[in-house]
Amino acid sequence: MKRYSLGIDFGTNSMRLLLVNISNGRQVIEIVENYPSGKDGVIVDSRNPHLARQNPADYIYCLSKAGQKLGRRMKLKGIKAEDVIGIGIDTTGSTPIPVDENLVPLSFKKEFRNNKNAMAWLWKDHTSSDEAEEITALARKIRPEYLTKIGGVYSSEWFFSKILHLARTDPKVFQASASFVELCDYIPALLTGCSTPSNVLRSICAAGHKAMYHDNWGGLPDKEFLESLDTRFKGLREKLYDKAYPAGIKAGGLTKYWAKKLGLLEGTPVSVGAFDAHMGAVGAGIKENVLVKIMGTSTCDIMIFPKDKNLPDIPGLCGIVPDSVVPGFIGLEAGQSAVGDIFYWFLKTFLPEKRKDVFAYYTRLARNIKPGSSGLVALDWHNGNRTVLVDQKLTGLIAGLTLSTKPEEVYRALMEATGFGARVIIERLNEYGVRVDSIVACGGLPEKNSLLMQIYADITGKEFKIAFSKQTCALGAAMFGAVAAGKEKSGFENVQQIQEKICRFKPQTYKPVKENHLVYEKIYHNYKKLHDMFGIPDYTGNLYSVMKDMLKIQSDAVR
Repeated sequence: MKRYSLGIDFGTNSMRLLLVNISNGRQVIEIVENYPSGKDGVIVDSRNPHLARQNPADYIYCLSKAGQKLGRRMKLKGIKAEDVIGIGIDTTGSTPIPVDENLVPLSFKKEFRNNKNAMAWLWKDHTSSDEAEEITALARKIRPEYLTKIGGVYSSEWFFSKILHLARTDPKVFQASASFVELCDYIPALLTGCSTPSNVLRSICAAGHKAMYHDNWGGLPDKEFLESLDTRFKGLREKLYDKAYPAGIKAGGLTKYWAKKLGLLEGTPVSVGAFDAHMGAVGAGIKENVLVKIMGTSTCDIMIFPKDKNLPDIPGLCGIVPDSVVPGFIGLEAGQSAVGDIFYWFLKTFLPEKRKDVFAYYTRLARNIKPGSSGLVALDWHNGNRTVLVDQKLTGLIAGLTLSTKPEEVYRALMEATGFGARVIIERLNEYGVRVDSIVACGGLPEKNSLLMQIYADITGKEFKIAFSKQTCALGAAMFGAVAAGKEKSGFENVQQIQEKICRFKPQTYKPVKENHLVYEKIYHNYKKLHDMFGIPDYTGNLYSVMKDMLKIQSDAVR
């Protein structure tokens, strides 16, 4: 019997739908729908470069549009509705949505329709950096345990800092909100007909990594802590939730309305949701000692660690959360706030040439540049630092510019900067006993930029494998949809069994070139000096040698 599972991935710019034959891993239908609102699906503000929101109506529009295509394609392929046994959901995060008592986003209401604050606060919205610092400071003072599982610092990308900023800047929207629901919780609730915030099954992935949820202190932060942040938070704790659940738990069955929209059966099991990177790691075949890098506009690094082994708290990580990636394991998250975004910014802002593909052109030029020959070293903090400094008030930097510097040299230096940032994360994991034996990359960048992957291999000194699927996030979601359907329908007891059956890698791998690695060792030494000088408050070194060292490295590379 053929059994299929549907994975639905709500990303930064588009929604992707993937129908997978879970018996053999074949991806039989793939549909991509771009969000119609804003700039590439993101609502921005010319007066505030840190603002990034999304229109919740886009999620429903794209899901409905993709559902129409899904039904037609299933019919053409002879796939029956009853052959689809489960649905899994992944989304960006933290992307909270203000909702009313009926779980309707406030932006759907006439009075808030054009109010950006009533929309979904996208993960990369950094308007709440001051609030994030306040949360960190208060936790250090009265609840230090709250910071132990999130690397010691709360981020402006996360749930409570965004809600606090909303409360202060738009009290009307804040007071009108019956609750705040992560996108990865909202979509399963929508599909299953849940109509009250209190009945939504919340994701342990979202709660643990972004909302300071942990069983050690009874779930979310307590009322005293929240109200100490701001008196406006009085009563907030009661508006939220007490329990969070891992993906693979059944959130409910597909409603009649959405069954018709998607061409599926009413009652089809829908899994509890999770964040895209975490499900992408599952789709890429994550195992113990395997680092999965989900590489796109930003990068998210995911690892898992057995629950029965001793794991210390790791400073600078975005979360140490049981069951957030693979149930039965502790999920570890790190990452970089901008990677592909940096390349896009540079090429589109400074090199608006009338070429069919400016990325391919400058990548081709950059490929001919030897490591070290440009004399440049850069910091990859154009959207702040997510790991290990956790500081959104840090910015990008390029050292070594001369009147001879070429655009392609700057482009390559920016690629190298993100590689050095990736190495910092690997070294932090290794330092605290989480051994990185192998690395698997997935997402848009590994698919499109082989030069970038070779640079990463040369900088880290490790081989990079590439996940076979182009849609690992949706694939991981589909796996959890099958788990939610139960063993009787899926034939699998857990997600690890499904991984063994369907996760594969591409034939091409990227191995470090020894001579390149030796040059990057020298450049990395200077990168770390810049990293520590600008990123660590009590760092006592100086930068006098950096420019001199880079000129020496350049001279040696050219010679």
